[in-house]
Amino acid sequence: MSTKETLIKSLKEKKARIGILGLGYVGLPLAVVFAEAGFHVTGIDPDSRKVDSLNQGISYIPDVMTESIERIVKSGHLIATTDFSVLKDLDAVSICVPTPLRKTGDPDMSFIISATDELAKYMHKGMVIVLESTTYPGTTRELLLPKLGAEHGLAIGEDWFLAFSPERVDPGREDWTTINTPKVMGGITTACGEVATAWYEGAIQTVHHVSSAEAAEMAKLLENTFRMINIGLVNELAIMCERLGVDVWEVIDAAATKPFGFMKFTPGPGLGGHCIPIDPLYLSWKMKSFNYNARFIELASEINTNMPRYVVSRVLDAMNDRGKTLKGSKVLVLGAAYKPDIDDVRESPALDVIGLLQKKGAEVEYHDPYIPHIHHEYDGWQMDSVKDMLKAVREADAVVIVTNHKGYDYEAIVKEAKFVFDSRNATRKVAGVGDKVVRL
Repeated sequence: MSTKETLIKSLKEKKARIGILGLGYVGLPLAVVFAEAGFHVTGIDPDSRKVDSLNQGISYIPDVMTESIERIVKSGHLIATTDFSVLKDLDAVSICVPTPLRKTGDPDMSFIISATDELAKYMHKGMVIVLESTTYPGTTRELLLPKLGAEHGLAIGEDWFLAFSPERVDPGREDWTTINTPKVMGGITTACGEVATAWYEGAIQTVHHVSSAEAAEMAKLLENTFRMINIGLVNELAIMCERLGVDVWEVIDAAATKPFGFMKFTPGPGLGGHCIPIDPLYLSWKMKSFNYNARFIELASEINTNMPRYVVSRVLDAMNDRGKTLKGSKVLVLGAAYKPDIDDVRESPALDVIGLLQKKGAEVEYHDPYIPHIHHEYDGWQMDSVKDMLKAVREADAVVIVTNHKGYDYEAIVKEAKFVFDSRNATRKVAGVGDKVVRL
């Protein structure tokens, strides 16, 4: 049999040894899904704390149950290590490392480059590599392909196989998880796509095969660019409605009654998370090399990036209307996570809202039941979540709802607060709020 046929047979029989490079929000759920499907999985991460936790059967990610980790570690289907040399014994490796933006707005490819460099040291015949990290179109072919295989004299599509399959993790979801969210798979060659698809079909319910790695890379960026632009649209609508004296939430709910041709998006204090604020800018950056300006992306990014500043300006105006200055006032920010009911602060607008309030002279505290401590990487400040939330609400001159956690008792918050600015329409079901609550 050919190398391709041998590898596919080994993958289908689940005899192939699997490796996951990067054990974060993407890599760990993927490792668990493969292990629970019967593969023997080795998780590789330079963070010894993660490795030690997993080998003790303990999860550090809310979406992954400790019971699941304990079960697959005990069965021998998952082990974790900081030692990259184990790659020499693996047949199939998925790269799940971060791809942030630099402060300048350029893609930070250092994690992908570092992972690829380590992998290149241990490449051997009969390997299949899948990149899951979201990136610009062309990364798999232009960055990974030259680094892998060439030094070992391996022919792509014959001796080894390379593909791209974008992660689709949405932290906190219980309806769509790694196992049942369809996976897009695109190979560098047709044979690459076939091998990678055969691998993932052994654990993922639906794998959608596309013609190339570039098509898969572009599909991921389309998904998040679509969301980013539509969020930018409703954020601008919120600004326009405020000028017109119209309730933006009522307008959106009314439009959403149309059973076709409309998809509901809601405004907020800004974008957060590992995808929507970042991924479209990868595409915008790439298109600059083709002398093309991605105008929709740039405009939506400008609007969304400005939302924390807009929220603070609205709080300042509302305080003035109540005869109070923001400078010297006590402000409590509710919620630091970028979305409800998770412990993830990556790119969270709460960090910008807090920083801007501080720059206006406010004495700022925050509360988040999921996040006991936060810090701002660039501005250098840090703070701990207040222990007694309702006590802090009573003491604050203004309460700003940034993250609408389901566990908050909004009726009690409104009752105890002097003034609430609600950027998420979280208080919509609280009756008789009068002028105590101002909504975005």
